[in-house]
Amino acid sequence: MDHTHHIRLSGNELTSDILDGATIYGADDEKVGTVSHLHGSQVVIDVGGFLGIGAKPVAVPADQLDFMRDETGDVHAVTTWTKAQLKDIPEHQD
Repeated sequence: MDHTHHIRLSGNELTSDILDGATIYGADDEKVGTVSHLHGSQVVIDVGGFLGIGAKPVAVPADQLDFMRDETGDVHAVTTWTKAQLKDIPEHQD
């Protein structure tokens, strides 16, 4: 997916209502997870699993993700993290 023409979200758009469920793309445009929820200044990402079952929640700083909307209005983010790197982060506990 070419993200160069996608519109970056502004700071006031970084809310749970907008970000929950957003797909996260990592290196080589691989889907690495989905936003579960926000936890302070961190974004909790569900990594792995299938349809939300067996996914591992991990928290990363929001500034490690570049949130944007595609041509259809769907919100997603890109990051330099790989799925393997995210899986190595300790599981997030609320």
